[in-house]
Amino acid sequence: MKLLKPSWVSHNGKPIFSVDIHPDGSKFATGGQGEDSGKVVIWNMAPVLREEDEKNENVPKLLCQMDNHLACVNCVRWSNNGLYLASGGDDKLVMVWKRAAFIGPSTVFGSSSKLANVEQWRCVMILRNHTGDVMDVAWSPHDVWLASCSVDNTIVIWNARKFPEIVMTLKGHTGLVKGLTWDPVGKYIASQADDHSLKVWRTMDWQLETNITKPFSECGGTTHVLRLSWSPDGQYLVSAHAMNNSGPTAQIIERDGWKTNMDFVGHRKAVTVVKFNPKIFKKKQKNGSTPKPSCPYCCCAVGSKDRSLSVWLTSLKRPLVVIHDLFDKSIMDITWTLNGLGLLVCSMDGTVALLDFSQDELGDPLNEEEKNAIHQNIYGKSLAITTGSHLTSTVIENPEMLKYQQERQRNQNPNGEAQGSAPENQTHKLTNVLNGESLEDIRKNLLKKQVETRTADGRRRITPLCIAQLDTADFSPALFNSVPILPGSSASTQLIPQISSDSNSLGLRPSHDLTSTSPNKPAEDNKDSGTAAVNSIGMKSNLLLTSASKFEPMKALDSRFTERSKATPGVTSVHLTIGITPLDRVKDGSSVKEPKGKDETSSDSEDKIVVKSMAKRKGEMEGAEVVEKRKKGRPRKDAKMMPISQPFPQTPVSLEKEPSRLTAPVALLKLPTPSIQKSFSTQVSTDGVTYLEVENEVSVVSGSRLSQLKWSREGREWDTLLPSRIIIAAGSSDVVAVACEDRTLSVFTACGRRLIPSIMLSAPMSALHCSGHFVMALTASAALSVWDVQKQTALVKNESLDPVLSGTDATVSQSFLTRQGVAVVSLSNGKAYCFNSSLESWNLIADKQDSLVQCADFRSCVSSQDALGSTGPLALTQGRNLSAGRLASGLSSTPHLLQQGITLAFLEKQLSSALILLSASEYRHWILIYTRFLVNEGYELRIRELCQDLLGPVHRSSSSSWEPTVLGLRKRDLLTEVLPVIGQNLRFQRLFTEYQDQLELLRLK
Repeated sequence: MKLLKPSWVSHNGKPIFSVDIHPDGSKFATGGQGEDSGKVVIWNMAPVLREEDEKNENVPKLLCQMDNHLACVNCVRWSNNGLYLASGGDDKLVMVWKRAAFIGPSTVFGSSSKLANVEQWRCVMILRNHTGDVMDVAWSPHDVWLASCSVDNTIVIWNARKFPEIVMTLKGHTGLVKGLTWDPVGKYIASQADDHSLKVWRTMDWQLETNITKPFSECGGTTHVLRLSWSPDGQYLVSAHAMNNSGPTAQIIERDGWKTNMDFVGHRKAVTVVKFNPKIFKKKQKNGSTPKPSCPYCCCAVGSKDRSLSVWLTSLKRPLVVIHDLFDKSIMDITWTLNGLGLLVCSMDGTVALLDFSQDELGDPLNEEEKNAIHQNIYGKSLAITTGSHLTSTVIENPEMLKYQQERQRNQNPNGEAQGSAPENQTHKLTNVLNGESLEDIRKNLLKKQVETRTADGRRRITPLCIAQLDTADFSPALFNSVPILPGSSASTQLIPQISSDSNSLGLRPSHDLTSTSPNKPAEDNKDSGTAAVNSIGMKSNLLLTSASKFEPMKALDSRFTERSKATPGVTSVHLTIGITPLDRVKDGSSVKEPKGKDETSSDSEDKIVVKSMAKRKGEMEGAEVVEKRKKGRPRKDAKMMPISQPFPQTPVSLEKEPSRLTAPVALLKLPTPSIQKSFSTQVSTDGVTYLEVENEVSVVSGSRLSQLKWSREGREWDTLLPSRIIIAAGSSDVVAVACEDRTLSVFTACGRRLIPSIMLSAPMSALHCSGHFVMALTASAALSVWDVQKQTALVKNESLDPVLSGTDATVSQSFLTRQGVAVVSLSNGKAYCFNSSLESWNLIADKQDSLVQCADFRSCVSSQDALGSTGPLALTQGRNLSAGRLASGLSSTPHLLQQGITLAFLEKQLSSALILLSASEYRHWILIYTRFLVNEGYELRIRELCQDLLGPVHRSSSSSWEPTVLGLRKRDLLTEVLPVIGQNLRFQRLFTEYQDQLELLRLK
């Protein structure tokens, strides 16, 4: 073991409270006290590990220093993917940092010119919720959530994919919460606090799983932090500061029953931090000796207030190493390198130490496959394929369930083939027999037979065959994909998210590992049943998409899912022809030789393929039976080929002529339509990190032009194909909508699943907007539609813009959709309208030329809080030119009475506009200004009317039509805000006390 204290890692002598090594091992972050603020510093790891790099002046030591925290930083943690760094501090904030594109070195503010930032890290999100110092932050496995805990006794779970959304605030601790750790399986999160307890919470429903108090009853709240840690196999949770016979220990808690029978003893003062090595180890084999089967074990480092550090292996009874007096003050944080052989420790004295172990000392780290196999054994699932949505549902926690799953697997596998056997067995020994022919024979025959066809003009064409590993998972031998997908190949890693996210819907057993998803399932299972194995076909379509796109993006995909005659209802065959240009009019059936079943199918020989006339084809499509006849020409692109989220195949378009472009008569087209581009991309404005990319005509299949839509957000992405060129695309945090040239509108969820079949529009699309679950379409024929795609209802049905456009030569200059699903259309003449579905009318909500706007004077009614103005659809529509009477001062000649009338009319207009736009915040903003104005100008009748409406009837009666809320705001709550304003004017003190008393009365009721 080597020990090193790099003196240059320091916060100028101030304490360092936290340290964390980046997942790629190239850098590490420290957090602590700065000069007059909190300080986060990112350091280069190379000079710490290698002496030559430390001496080389060209190798930078400090990469970036961030002084944004207003007070001391208590914790820094890298996300598992390494893209983000989260820091929490005494300023009650959690900041999330991301590396910015290289801008060039910038100096640290206030420092000498020598100190320059080599990398640029900027704060992309500030998470505000805690009311006390943030003590610890932790990223969940796969970075689905970020947890933070604080001295306000709470733990906040943030949605790491939609910052700053809060998933849940966990309340239950009665003391300062000082440490957090996620279970590596993703089922629990554990927290430790000064209230002598360690609590484990379930991530499924965020409820308390267990509350452990016994080992902590003697503890005092003397430690700055209580950083607990979960073992990488998920079996043990080790706490900080516990007591056993009044001696300080680190308590070991077993996952099975949360038993507390063991602990790490030996430190003289309270344990502040425990950190498990991310690797699981096995004993190192001596040279030449026969490998004995040894039990895998974990490694754990413990740091204490007694300034010493101990490293333990779970296979040994005593610590592997103890280092005393490593620092002058308490140890604050520990972090391991990803290879498991090095660790960094930081201390309150402002220094950092590196311990470097050899494999001889710790053992051989297990690789990812072996680690996943352990998880598979214990929890019935591998960590590799679990995404956020399934973290909570697929873990098998108790042995009975695992046993049941294994029995179920055995029943489904009559041959008793092992589910997770080695990849070699999967690829070579596939000698299963199908309808009397082994798959190997089929493969050989395919290679022998070169298929030749003649096109209409007499030219010879050789059909390319795409041959890959034959998979027994699907009993149709006609499925070939271009790249053999082996469990370890790069293609399979791309598939992991798709497989896991779709596995449950496809009926796969949750206990499946990736390697055993399909290849080992014997064909015999399905042969007799006569029903298609839906999940394997669904799976395969996914695999096909990924593997084929590997070698020529999106151009070479082509498949055919056909249903045979009723005689063999279950057999579905899949054909894949790769890379033929549209001119190559292949006669499909001949490209793949089918093993002959009980019935001769029409694809066995070339002679049986008859070129059908167009009329015949049309007739078949209209018929209820979906028996697709073979037709000359290239197989059409079928929606089955797309990711599973796509709905049913679109109607085929004949190859003989261009798809007829349906356009509305010229007279009808009042609004411009966007020009069709080869490719374009748009940014979804909701969060600023979501992009939609469109590429038109990526491929032409059977005369149908395929277009690709790609969605990406922070490294997650999906794509889908559409049969027509995409004109316009829009999205929100919940949905994505695209309009195509063939006047269809398609709507997808944020994960790429199609929500509804394509909507046919009456005319080409002019503008498209999404907000939440609402989609707004404005067509070129000046008709507006708004849908709520979640409830699948139309809010506005094809409503014409004629009422607002007629009599003017104005056109639509801008349109948008509010969060509440209200469509707003601004015209070039400065007027803006919204359509109200309950009144079924167009309402004028803004007019740039309106004299009321320009002459209203309500400056005296704007409080300091309101001065910033309100944000919302009304402010957006009117622009921020609400001068609050800036012009009015120039109209000093206007009689006061007229000025007063103008202002009153304007404020009432604002109030009703906010109401019709369903904008609650703006309604509240304007009702307070309106009340102040009424009070200042002495409009008693109007004040009384307003208060009466907000108070409502004191006694309930069936005849009353009074609604207790307006736009989700409780009217009586609004009244409590309005009354103090009325009370400011003594003229209205009677009115004030009258309503105040009635409110009190209602409260007591």
